Amino acid sequence: MRLLRTLTGLTAVAVTMAGCGGAPGGAASNEATPQFVEPLNTDESSAPPPSAQPPAATSASPSAPPAKAPAKVKVKYVFPVKASNVAFHPTHSKYPATDIFADCGKTVVATTSGVVLEVSLKDKYVKGSPDGPNNGGMSVSILGDDGVRYYGSHLSKVLDGIRAGTPVTAGQQLGKVGKTGNSSGVCHLHYGISPPCAKTGDWKVRRGVVWPATYLTSWRGGGQKSPVATVAAWKRAHNCKA
Repeated sequence: MRLLRTLTGLTAVAVTMAGCGGAPGGAASNEATPQFVEPLNTDESSAPPPSAQPPAATSASPSAPPAKAPAKVKVKYVFPVKASNVAFHPTHSKYPATDIFADCGKTVVATTSGVVLEVSLKDKYVKGSPDGPNNGGMSVSILGDDGVRYYGSHLSKVLDGIRAGTPVTAGQQLGKVGKTGNSSGVCHLHYGISPPCAKTGDWKVRRGVVWPATYLTSWRGGGQKSPVATVAAWKRAHNCKA
């Protein structure tokens, strides 16, 4: 009986040591070591309130329409002089421009839709004076809806109502062919294409910086060749310095 009680006491000690995760001599006992699992947190106070939880997505939920790219401006181009007998040179003296030859009095029209930038109603050119803003005599420049400036000079008349800020449409009459300014006494329209750098006053740019002949050839035949890319490239390359 005394031996039985001793064995029973040793068994109790062994069970107690196994319950703390230890084993005699420091060796682990997989069979005797209990596996503990953390209890789930059932405290509702730690859960976010319903209002803070995002609503579940459903097939009926409205979605924002995809953003639309800005629409490209569509413009119409027309030949700037209405005349049956008309000619122009592909080149020009000193700088890129074109002289369009037609009889004095023939109709000069807006190349495209836009707004009038500058108008010269008087011929202030003095023969023999150095190049300057008065070389063109009577003239009109417009800023097209395509962002390009179109300039016509040596006019004999600017149409009534054509003033700075006046909106115009493609083919609308601006004035009449003449020989005012430094025109060498020959009836023609000096025609220049340029970016609207300063919009007003930058006469060296306004008189022309890209060659117009290829565009004039297109427009005369009913084509729609645009100078937008060429004008933009010139502006990037020259920073509006003519």
